Amino acid sequence: MAMRNPYNRLNQYKQNNVMTATPQELTLMLYNGAIKFVNQAILYIEQKNVQKTHETIMRASDIIIELNSTLNMDYEVSKGLRPIYDFLLEKLTEVNIKKDKQMLEEILPLFMDLRDTWKQAMELAKNK
Repeated sequence: MAMRNPYNRLNQYKQNNVMTATPQELTLMLYNGAIKFVNQAILYIEQKNVQKTHETIMRASDIIIELNSTLNMDYEVSKGLRPIYDFLLEKLTEVNIKKDKQMLEEILPLFMDLRDTWKQAMELAKNK
């Protein structure tokens, strides 16, 4: 009898969430993912795990690149987000070179503010 992977259902659930999410929900998922990867990178720096630190910083960077590349510049808010995303990407690149935990801890609140602001905007749009 074959052993079932207990993560198959969880992975299927996550995949279904992504496939059925609205663009706004996908953006929120991206922000949450970036926060998760920054937190993991902080942990890996503490553990002196260079490879895992690099991988998680790259995943956070990939998310910022995706968010930046999908900005609709017809909206004023996008013009404000672009320099923030550029700043975050620059800092993540610097952190990846230096493996500096303090730098990650300094930019983590910015990731959280972006996520929280997006969440509030979603709630306001929903209640209109």
